[in-house]
Amino acid sequence: MTDATRAQHFVSAPALAALLAGPARPVILDVGVPDKGASARDQYAQGHLPGAVSVDLATHLQAPSAGTAGKRPLPPLSVLQDQARGWGISADTPVVVYDRLAGTKAGRAWWVLRWAGLRDVRILDGGLAAWVRDGGAVTDGVPAPVPGNVTLSAGHLPQITTERSVDFAQQGRLFDARTRAQYADGHIPGARWLSTRANLTEDGLLRDEQWLRERFAAAGIDGSAEVGFYCGGAVAAAHEVAVLASIGIPASLFVTSFGGWTADPTREVAVGQEPRVAHERALP
Repeated sequence: MTDATRAQHFVSAPALAALLAGPARPVILDVGVPDKGASARDQYAQGHLPGAVSVDLATHLQAPSAGTAGKRPLPPLSVLQDQARGWGISADTPVVVYDRLAGTKAGRAWWVLRWAGLRDVRILDGGLAAWVRDGGAVTDGVPAPVPGNVTLSAGHLPQITTERSVDFAQQGRLFDARTRAQYADGHIPGARWLSTRANLTEDGLLRDEQWLRERFAAAGIDGSAEVGFYCGGAVAAAHEVAVLASIGIPASLFVTSFGGWTADPTREVAVGQEPRVAHERALP
């Protein structure tokens, strides 16, 4: 049951290789984030999984930044649907998403596509680096996907509004998925720090289920009460929601996140680490 739950949300490099060799090949999305002058397309051109389609997080998985709506609002559903069809996705098409940052950015694609109704979306565990370490081939070829016919609809994953985020924070059920330094520099009052990066090993692989359960349980997250996650623009937080899903614990995403929170000058911002840092078990 545990392995099956994890496999619904994450796929290892060897398991993906087996899928690609079989009759029901998934659509693979290479999720790029502009970095140090390199666009998502530049990164894609430097090497990607065979058959992978280039997806730019900043243009395909969000609408333009919109003040109190946040840095990365959800894309219009009709636009997302047209894009998904262009990527070759139909109603029952399995999808695998990956990035060059151990999946912490691809988590946004996982969340957006599942929110829009796709049932079979998984993150490549460890990202491109894990694929290469396992001997997987990379290419600079650009595929020509056969257009799909998927029909998307909104609301298949839970999210919370700004008003509800205040309630969650007051009850100790709102968590900040960013780094400790980012949290200390400023966070939603009452929010607790629980970085998503700590869910991964030094190699960028998802930690084992027992480790994850103990970590989240120490922060009071065990599935008995609804919890919410945010970050700067609902990217790292989306990855943490995926990690929780892999152990069968649901969590809501605050899509507006800290970017939208701080866009309203009437909202307070807390600084420092104590006393709202969730318990962190020592890393091995």
